[in-house]
Amino acid sequence: MSEAKDANLKALQAALAAEHAAVYGYGVVGGRIDEGRRTEARAAYDAHRARRDALARAVRDLGGTPVAAAAGYALPFAVPDSPAAVRLAAELEDRVAGVYSDLVRATDGARRRTAAEALREAAVRAVRWRGESVAFPGLAERTTATASATPTA
Repeated sequence: MSEAKDANLKALQAALAAEHAAVYGYGVVGGRIDEGRRTEARAAYDAHRARRDALARAVRDLGGTPVAAAAGYALPFAVPDSPAAVRLAAELEDRVAGVYSDLVRATDGARRRTAAEALREAAVRAVRWRGESVAFPGLAERTTATASATPTA
């Protein structure tokens, strides 16, 4: 496998792993979020599922085996109520944005455009959840957050 293809596949796998974690996390968000924001949480959940499925196809297209979802993921903090669910949703989007910024750097052409679109969507969702934005979505968050939630067997 060429070095570029290997880097591309590695970045796709990282994005896929982050999407698996986001889908899991939004399951928690959906269970704790107030009724007024449940539709927004469901839309984000569906968007992450669609991205996850597209990334799995992209990995297979490059001859790889898509990384599997973990049985569970450690959350970055307890989520006992709706305000915590909103914070978790923003955190999930920040983490996904960080991984998509890596994918933008690792790819070109159509994959780069798709990754940039996913980065933008995650940044917009993070702003909606948090109520404020950051200067460089997907970059500043990388200094304080890991790329994905930690799997727990």
